[in-house]
Amino acid sequence: MEKIWLNNYASKTEKEIDEDSYQSVVEVLEESCHQFADLPAFYNMGVKLTFRQVDAYAQAFAAYLQQILKLQKGERVAIMLPNLLQYPIAMFGILRAGLIVVNVNPLYTATELKHQLNDSGAQTIVVLGNFAHTVQEVIAETSLKNIIVTQVGDLFPRAKAHFIHFFLKYVKKKIPAWNIPGHISFKKILSTGKRLTFKPVKITNQDIAFLQYTGGTTGVSKGAILTHRNIVSNIQQAVAWFRPVFDPGNEIIITALPLYHIFSLTANCLFLMKIGGLNVLITNARDIDHLIKDMSKFKFTVITGVNTLFNALLKNPNFPKLDFSKLKITLGGGMAVVRSVAEKWHIVTGRPLLEAYGLTETSPCVSINPVDLKEYNGSVGLPVSSTNVCILDEDGKEVPVGQSGELAIKGPQVMRGYWQNPIETQKVFTKDGWLLTGDIASVDDQGYVRILERKKDMILVSGFNVYPNEIEDVLMGMPGIREAAVIAVPDENSGEVPKAFIVKEDPKLSAEEIVRFCRTKLTAYKIPKHIDFCDELPKTNVGKVLRRALRDKPTKTSA
Repeated sequence: MEKIWLNNYASKTEKEIDEDSYQSVVEVLEESCHQFADLPAFYNMGVKLTFRQVDAYAQAFAAYLQQILKLQKGERVAIMLPNLLQYPIAMFGILRAGLIVVNVNPLYTATELKHQLNDSGAQTIVVLGNFAHTVQEVIAETSLKNIIVTQVGDLFPRAKAHFIHFFLKYVKKKIPAWNIPGHISFKKILSTGKRLTFKPVKITNQDIAFLQYTGGTTGVSKGAILTHRNIVSNIQQAVAWFRPVFDPGNEIIITALPLYHIFSLTANCLFLMKIGGLNVLITNARDIDHLIKDMSKFKFTVITGVNTLFNALLKNPNFPKLDFSKLKITLGGGMAVVRSVAEKWHIVTGRPLLEAYGLTETSPCVSINPVDLKEYNGSVGLPVSSTNVCILDEDGKEVPVGQSGELAIKGPQVMRGYWQNPIETQKVFTKDGWLLTGDIASVDDQGYVRILERKKDMILVSGFNVYPNEIEDVLMGMPGIREAAVIAVPDENSGEVPKAFIVKEDPKLSAEEIVRFCRTKLTAYKIPKHIDFCDELPKTNVGKVLRRALRDKPTKTSA
C-alpha cells in the first residue's frame, strides 16, 4: 500500500498540485514573459536581459530552427553551453519549436560527446566557441548536420564583446583553434529569426521536453526522458513549497551551478522564471574570488549549491563580508550536505542551509526541508506535493517506519524511462511503478527522509553497515581538514574497511591525529583504517566527489 508522507508540511503549502494546469513548459515561460515583461530575468558579466528580451530572442531562435533549418517536432537539439545568457534563449527557443533539449556538459571529452549525440540522435547542436574543437572531432562519427556556434559576448554591447573575445582567445588562450565548415552563427540566427514568422507548435504534457543524461560516473550515461508534464509538475511543486517566503517579481538567485545540470535547470532557471525572479548567471563558479565579487553586486535572496561550493565559499575570507540581509533560502542538493558546513553557513549568513534531495530521473526534486526550519537537521526534508516515498528491503517489501532500505519514489515528476533503453528502464522500476533510487534511506514517523548512502557505496565491515557520509561528517568537523571523502577498500579480516581521502588545511596534520579524533566520535569499526592525503578530491563539474576515481587510487598511508 502506498505511503504518503505529507503530515508535517510547512504552513500554506499544498499537499497536491494541479498537474494539468499547464500543458507545457512553453506555456509556463510565455506566461511569465508576459506577466513580468519589463523585469530583469538574467544577468551575466554586467549585462541584463528582461523577460521581454528573452521572449523575443527565444521566438527568433525558434523561428530560425523551424523556418530555415526545417526541424520537425520531436527532433533533438543539443546545448553545449556554460552559464551564459545564450542558454535560456536557446533552451526556450528549442522547446517553443516543439523540439527536445539535450543538455551537454561543455567539458565532455570527444568520446563522451560522441556517445551522447549518437544515443540521442541529435542532428543540431548549440556550442560555445571555446568548446567547438570538441564538436569538430566528432562530426564525422555522428549525425550532426547543423552546428550553431556562439561566442561569450554575443549578447553584449559590441565593444565589450570584442574585448572579451580578444581577452579569452589571445590573452587567456581559452578558445582553442577550430574549423567547422558551414557552421551557423548564433548572432546571425537571432538577427535573421526576428524577421521570420514563427508558427506556434501544439505541445501536450506527454511530449518530451528534455533528454537529461545521467549515470556517466557509474557506467555508460543514459538519457532520462523528462516530459513537459514532469518538468511542469516539479516547477509547481517548488512554487507550492516556497510560496510562504517568496515574493513573485522580487527574488534574486545566485546561479553558480551549471544550467545544463538538472538541479540548476529546474530549481534556478525554470522555477525563478516562473515566479519572475532574476537569475545571476555565474559562468565559472570555480573562480571563488570572482563568484563572490558577482554576489557582492546584489542583495540576493536565494542561492543553490552543493556541499563543495558552500565549503569553498566559507573558506574564502571575503565571503563573510557579503550582504546577507535579504537572503531567504539556501538550498543544498546534488550530494550530501556535511553538518559542519551547514552549521558554519548558518553562523556566517544568519540563515539555515536547507538540504533537499532529487535525481535526474525525478526532474529532479523529491524532498525539501521546510522553509521555516530553524537549524540543520541532517535530513533531506519532506516529500514535496503529490509525491509518495517508501523504503523497500532487499525483497522489495516495504519496511517499518524508521528502518533503512532502498528509497523508492512515485510522483508526476518521475521520468517516463531511459531513452531507447528498455532494459535499464526495467531495472529501475518495480512492477507496481515505483522508481528505485539506489539510495539507502530511512523515513521517520514525521515523514522526514534521511539518506544514509548510495546503495553501492555502503561499506560492509564484518557484517556491519557503515555509511561513508557519517564518517565524512565527523572528519569535516575536525580542525585542519579542508575536504574529506570515504570509500570502501578490501580487507582480508573484515571484508571491507573505510578508507579516507583528506585534503589538509593544516599542513602539519597527521594520520595519527585524525585517528585519535575519530576515536572520540565513531565506533571502532567505523574509523578509517587507511588515510590518503591528497591535494584535491576528484569531482564532477557540478562538484560531486567522484568515488569511482578514488577507488582507482592506490593506498598510500595506513592508519
